Amino acid sequence: MKIYYSFTKKERSGFAGVLLGVIFLMATTFTGFSATDTEKEGQIVIQGKVKSDEGEPVPYANVQVIGTVKGVLTGVDGSFTIYDLEDGDYTLKISAIGFKPIYREVVLPGGEAKELNFFFEEIGVEMPQITVISNRDRIFSRVPGSVSYIDEKEIRTIQPISGNEVLRRSPGVHVVDEEGLGMRVNVGIRGLDPDRSRSVLVMEDGVPVALAPYGEPEMYYSPSIDRMAGIEILKGSGQILYGPQTIGGVINYITPNPSREQEGSIRIQGGQGGFFSGLLNYGNTFGNTGFQANLMRKRGDNIGPTSFDITDFNTKFLFNTGKDSELGVKLGIYDESSNSTYIGLNQVMYEQGGMDYTRLAPDDNLDVKRYSLSFSHKYKINKNINIRTIAYGYTTTRNWNRQDFSINNDNQAPSNWTGVVWGDLDIPGGAIFMRDGTGNRNREFEVAGFEPRLEIAHQLFNLNNFLTVGTRFLYERAFEQRINGTKAGVKSGALVEDEVRTGRAISAYAQNKIKLTEKFEMNAGLRMERFNYERDIFRRNFPDVGLRDTSLLARNNIMELIPGLGFNFKPTSAMNIFGGVHKGYAPPRTKDAITSTGDVLDLEAEKSWNLELGFRTEPNSWMFLELTGFRMDFSNQIIPVSESSGGVGFGVVNGGATLHQGIESALVADLSRLLGLKRSKLNYDINATYINAEFSEDRFKGERNINGNRTPYAPEWLLNTAFTFETNEGLLFRLGANYIGSQFTDEINSIQPSVDGRSGKISSYFVLDGTLAYQIKEWNSRFNLSVKNLTNERYIASRRPQGIRVGLPRLVTLGYEFKF
Repeated sequence: MKIYYSFTKKERSGFAGVLLGVIFLMATTFTGFSATDTEKEGQIVIQGKVKSDEGEPVPYANVQVIGTVKGVLTGVDGSFTIYDLEDGDYTLKISAIGFKPIYREVVLPGGEAKELNFFFEEIGVEMPQITVISNRDRIFSRVPGSVSYIDEKEIRTIQPISGNEVLRRSPGVHVVDEEGLGMRVNVGIRGLDPDRSRSVLVMEDGVPVALAPYGEPEMYYSPSIDRMAGIEILKGSGQILYGPQTIGGVINYITPNPSREQEGSIRIQGGQGGFFSGLLNYGNTFGNTGFQANLMRKRGDNIGPTSFDITDFNTKFLFNTGKDSELGVKLGIYDESSNSTYIGLNQVMYEQGGMDYTRLAPDDNLDVKRYSLSFSHKYKINKNINIRTIAYGYTTTRNWNRQDFSINNDNQAPSNWTGVVWGDLDIPGGAIFMRDGTGNRNREFEVAGFEPRLEIAHQLFNLNNFLTVGTRFLYERAFEQRINGTKAGVKSGALVEDEVRTGRAISAYAQNKIKLTEKFEMNAGLRMERFNYERDIFRRNFPDVGLRDTSLLARNNIMELIPGLGFNFKPTSAMNIFGGVHKGYAPPRTKDAITSTGDVLDLEAEKSWNLELGFRTEPNSWMFLELTGFRMDFSNQIIPVSESSGGVGFGVVNGGATLHQGIESALVADLSRLLGLKRSKLNYDINATYINAEFSEDRFKGERNINGNRTPYAPEWLLNTAFTFETNEGLLFRLGANYIGSQFTDEINSIQPSVDGRSGKISSYFVLDGTLAYQIKEWNSRFNLSVKNLTNERYIASRRPQGIRVGLPRLVTLGYEFKF
């Protein structure tokens, strides 16, 4: 097998080109080796099989020897073999997605291998029950498309201060830091604009978390990575079951379920700038009821330019309500206060240096409060039919107090100037004047949803089929006000905008998987979306009239059919070839489709045709490889021009036809098996993505035709890689690297930066992170040291929302975890 990549002239001579060339040459070479010869030199000490409670083999279950680095995945027949353990007493943990973990005590005598068989018990309800790639096969042979799964161990190894660090571990995912802490995640997948993650469906335990999933999908609240047990990312045709946004992909944060026995932990992390993170976690099962709760406190006084204070509480209950019925309940409370702001450095300030993390508007403040409640129920009619139902509701309050400022080419101070000026008065447009006024942008959102889903295993055409049919109902309402204050930092003043936006959506979907042969499976699905929305305006500022109370009510609706087709071909037990095509879909935001004067624009949904073809393989027991080619063809991509995306106000522009094409790749190598290491483990992994996202038809900006230009914030190259070393004695070391290629920030692909810093090319950057951890098993304790941005690289992370954001400087944290 050979793997080819093409490089631009600049990238070929740079770090990314050299490193990628070496890595993929290694991958090509490795596929000719086998770990079998190395393993034959070791002594077999434990072997056996893992099966379900119905006697079926469970492939790719994780068999771990607790307290050592020894571990293995079961084969396609459920069998496993563990080599080279000294005599003694050990505890085995066997786990797989969808099953309750098994713990078994094992005593190893000398010279004789232990033969063990394990039988899993299926998990009934996972709260909530929806996982987007939850099958039990490491190469995801039943998932129609490219997927990533990042587990809890990997999250703990990264020691993240934000979820952005974890999301970058998936190929094709571009995450832009706004304040460096991921409180407002900006994710773009396969070249899509990352602004506020508008083109990505983000969920927690299968429940959407956007402010208003249809009418205002911005991610002003992001689930805290500290309390997560895993993250699923789905980019292929299988995502059509979810919605409403199914263009770039689906990201599902997974929280831990109640443990079968008492388990708890206390985890604290502290570092520079007053950074502190503390998490208290406890779980247990009492009879037929499981309970899980966690409380997180996180704060920082001076992390880059940001100060923040977050309290996050979540609890789950699982009730076994009968032989064939289980119920789950989940409650969440989130409270955040931070000095988040829109204003950033202008180009003059960045080039002069010394002001990277200056708080230009120290009185700016964002308060986010979120309350959520969800229920899930599973009823097993018989062994072939299940009914799963989920109901949820949440409210989010997002009040943002932002000081007014002024920029003009003449550098003339406004009439209500506070006397504070940033930048350079000698350069036209190089000064930022802070004004004695405040805009309070107060938002409150209500969302409620209900989704019953029927799962049927059937024998149509005498073949194994699995049919999923469901309906999703969603109601959302947004209350929006703007209050202008006459002083910086005040929360009262004149009400200048007041409105309510309401949406009602119904979605129906069906997907059937048919196993045509033992090696070939097809997936065909169809989703219908209908969204009714209205905008009710009570007060606004009219041109040539001024501020007036009013009563403007306008409504509209949109309906769409979203088909998808995928396949999986498994020529061997260690390889899966997959492909698919589906229609990408994202409904228009309510405040874009209906103007502030009540005019209905009949704005269409954002649509595309998405194709992909790839393979996942484990050519031997120590290597995993994935390679995916993709194409996303937009007839009319919507490009945001809101303030958050660096524009002058709310709204979008028609980007016209755009085309996204590229290759994603991932390689994971267990080098300790290759090298024959017995008491330590050495892993190397890399994911690399090449993206060509460009405008694909004639379109003029002034006199310039932007056909062939790259779309904004779409780097050509993304790379994330890590070496991880751990020993039986509890030592762990991780060195990770993240490379982001250069990117343009506007449609005309400006290279020279504007004076205000909001447009111009962003140069590529390369960031190193390091983690050192030591576990003392006798104390149930783990100590860790984490260094973000080891080389203290200075780089521009973004030119949004309104000026340059400099990436976080070197940040050192120390942590401790105690389990009980």
